[in-house]
Amino acid sequence: MKFSTMTERELRFAFQRLDSKTELPLVDAGKCRHELDWLYGINLSRLLTGSALRQGRGYATLSTGRVQGPTLGFVVGREDEISCFVPVPFWTIDATIVHDDKIYRLEYERDRLASQAEAIGVCDECRDVVLGVKAIESHEIRQYAPYPFDLSSLQSEAYRHFGYSPARTLASAERLYLDALISYPRTSSQKLPPDIGYAEILRGIASHAVYRPLVAKLMTRGDLRPNNGPKDDPAHSAIFPTGESPARPLSSGEAKLYDLISRRFMATFADSSLKTSSRIVLTYNNHRFFLSGSRIIRLGWMEFYRPYVLDDSRPLPYLRIGDRAKIQGMRAVEKFTQPPDRYNPSSLLKKMEDANIGTKATRAGIIDLLYARGYIREERIKASELADKVTDTLSTYCPLIIDSSFTANLENLMQGIQNGTMSRRGVLVEALEHLRPIMLALAENEEEIGSQLSEVIVTQRAADVTFDTPCPKCGLKLAVVRSRGTGKRFVGCSGKWQTGCNFTLPLPQFGNLTLLKRCCKACGFQMVQARSMGRRPLVSCPRCYATKARETKPGSGRSRIPAQISRDAPPAT
Repeated sequence: MKFSTMTERELRFAFQRLDSKTELPLVDAGKCRHELDWLYGINLSRLLTGSALRQGRGYATLSTGRVQGPTLGFVVGREDEISCFVPVPFWTIDATIVHDDKIYRLEYERDRLASQAEAIGVCDECRDVVLGVKAIESHEIRQYAPYPFDLSSLQSEAYRHFGYSPARTLASAERLYLDALISYPRTSSQKLPPDIGYAEILRGIASHAVYRPLVAKLMTRGDLRPNNGPKDDPAHSAIFPTGESPARPLSSGEAKLYDLISRRFMATFADSSLKTSSRIVLTYNNHRFFLSGSRIIRLGWMEFYRPYVLDDSRPLPYLRIGDRAKIQGMRAVEKFTQPPDRYNPSSLLKKMEDANIGTKATRAGIIDLLYARGYIREERIKASELADKVTDTLSTYCPLIIDSSFTANLENLMQGIQNGTMSRRGVLVEALEHLRPIMLALAENEEEIGSQLSEVIVTQRAADVTFDTPCPKCGLKLAVVRSRGTGKRFVGCSGKWQTGCNFTLPLPQFGNLTLLKRCCKACGFQMVQARSMGRRPLVSCPRCYATKARETKPGSGRSRIPAQISRDAPPAT
């Protein structure tokens, strides 16, 4: 049976049209992927973990693999770029005019000036002068309707609008799929075939009052044609709502994702949007300034995709050629070139997709695994010291495992198996030829590798549980402590055994805990983050949370806040 939704109609239809033959190449490709993960991932991970464990300094799970290695390499490489970046100063001109009692910011003709003297010279020459309108330039911009969602674009949009991690988006989408509300989410297609029944789905969506006016507008178009994208998937179409009604109340996260998918589906059938982009050119002697603005003429698909589309309209003052306007304020502003941005879960997933490593179904899980191993931290992803050491070890003894082109080539070979141009046995033999010398090199240097890794593990383990903020009661170190009786974690003071200090604070009890390098703006205490698969990371200040918990105890006259942290930790002292 082949089907993309769990609706009764499609399941019955798929059963009536059973395939006459089994697609063994597809089966072989899937088996080969598992075998390659076993050959590379399990063997290399066990060697790294075992080499560190034999040093007798405690256990830590270390892992790598044909996808994990290059992905971690991207993060570590970006961290190296940031640490080696040397900022270069430049200057910009900040100028404004006032027209009809409104302030408008001017753009100088040169975005950057190389020296402060040049910038000051421009300001001295143009301060308080009267600019003349030299020209008004305008052109129309047509924006076509967005493509239907594939998994990657859905994860990107859910992160942008809701802050959902790729793994959380996939988990919510799978629940919607199992409830027959959307099609199969693990797809790389951006195409909606006609046989899914566009009109029938839209009529189903119209059962929700919020979508009814939008569906009515689409149905008057007559011929429904989605703006299909270039990406295709031989197994499944793009993600679309089925039009079925929920059989149970949806969670907040599921409801948001369903709304996003439904509005994107409707938007793909809508007309293009049209806006006017304008620029007013103002001059003084040899200097030119610009006022830039835009105005939407026709909403088109934007009407259907609200509130997930940004209206970037910027009004311009009513000025004509020959009009004059006086500069009200002008100054030279020193700025510096910025290093490249750190990855976030969404941009890292996009990088994996562009490099063709992993699959649409596994990339989100790989990122979550890197968090769980302690290799990466925070939403703006930072590589830990352990990640640096593991990557350095792999690049020294087995550089292939962090080479994204090698992993991408393996993906292409498995695609060849699926297409019938390669054999599973041939791909495995080629992979073993690469792996054997890698394993031998690692085995020969196992003691040295273990010594280096264990040293970093011990250092990071101590850093992971020790706060930078000192105890406000006695000034000694605070650390993450576990209760011997309940096993629950909390913030405890190292002075308990030295001075009898009994200062404690509550901590979240779920997920992996990370001590962040930033402090609370309210009280200055170090922030913590708890992350677990399928949940949005919780960032909180233990000290502020404890204060609120005390203030909202029964009998205080205030409503009790949800005790997600305090119910699982000892009371703050």
